[in-house]
Amino acid sequence: MTAFPEPSRGGPTGPALFHERGPVDRHLTMRGVTEQDLPELVRVDREAFPDDPYPLFVLRQLFDLHGENLLVLDDGKRLHGYALYVTTRDGYRSWVVSLGVTQDQRGRGLGRRLMLEVLRRQRAEGVREVRLTVEPANWAAITLYRSLGFSSDDGVRKDYFGAGEDRLVMTLGL
Repeated sequence: MTAFPEPSRGGPTGPALFHERGPVDRHLTMRGVTEQDLPELVRVDREAFPDDPYPLFVLRQLFDLHGENLLVLDDGKRLHGYALYVTTRDGYRSWVVSLGVTQDQRGRGLGRRLMLEVLRRQRAEGVREVRLTVEPANWAAITLYRSLGFSSDDGVRKDYFGAGEDRLVMTLGL
């Protein structure tokens, strides 16, 4: 079993401070998504993945199907990140479907905070293996996932999401 460091300032679900691009500090809360969050979730996804964001109808359907597994980071005015994971019917394996943080908040540990909470929840649910895919050129994400114990034994999978859409499939045993 891989050990995961506990974040400071109240643990992975408690409030944390982050610096905005201004003089005011705001508390950032991790919570489950609500239907009212969908427009903000679309904005966050477009900022996090400007070249290939989910359309609203896909985020809506993901919310309807897996809303209990969709976490957001909220400062009380705006969302700054989200994570979505889905567990197989038998409960053995889970996939992190998406992890996104807005461009202006990257490098502040928000992705790590989201991932630690996702992994904590999956461990509590008895999941034995977590998988995710990442674009091979996304070194920041790959570095984060490796620091959490994920590995990739198969290398880059060519055309995983279609022609020219290569992905690195990473796995973590819990």
